[in-house]
Amino acid sequence: MNPVRVVVVDDQHLVRTGLRALLERAPDIVVVGEAGDGVGAVAVVREQRPDLVLMDVRMPGGDGLAASRRILADPTLAGVQVVVLTTFDDDEYLFEAIRAGAAGFLLKDTPPDALRDAVRVVAGGDALLSPAVTRRVLAAAARSPVADPARLAGLTARERDVLAQVGAGRSNAEIGAALFLSPDTARTYVSRLLQKLTARDRAQLVVIAYESGLVRPGEG
Repeated sequence: MNPVRVVVVDDQHLVRTGLRALLERAPDIVVVGEAGDGVGAVAVVREQRPDLVLMDVRMPGGDGLAASRRILADPTLAGVQVVVLTTFDDDEYLFEAIRAGAAGFLLKDTPPDALRDAVRVVAGGDALLSPAVTRRVLAAAARSPVADPARLAGLTARERDVLAQVGAGRSNAEIGAALFLSPDTARTYVSRLLQKLTARDRAQLVVIAYESGLVRPGEG
């Protein structure tokens, strides 16, 4: 099995060095490049074509969110995943990162083992939000008015049920158990939802479920 290839982006050299050391303690992860700003990040990613980018947010010379949007919108970089890693747990960054297509959002106080696990999870094709970040999604949803319930108009009743389960943070196996479906059937429904709602991954489905009012904080 090939190791997960990672690019580390942070404006502080010491932080980049520390992240490289933490990640490469695992034999299945290798850091193939670094950048100190958003512009450099895009260049390194285009050169190295990594599996995943660990992206800082606030950086001189181009912020991480703008760089993430450029990377994730580039069809030549299809398959590259972005995990936003920051000390700033502001809702604005969280939702901008998810809307940009980031598959993960972690705070820099994430323990080393959890960071390495997150890299593996996202490189494997799943989305990941730290528990603290998930709580912020729920809190922000509680403060926000329902944005666009009409967005769900094209979904069947069963698809809405599955989306609600995704919004509650449940896995395909858990969705299947709750709705009396096989895990494979649940996975098929999730794939269909991604296509119908033009969502990049499960993280964006979670946001859609809350912003549409299908799921509310405290439910599930």
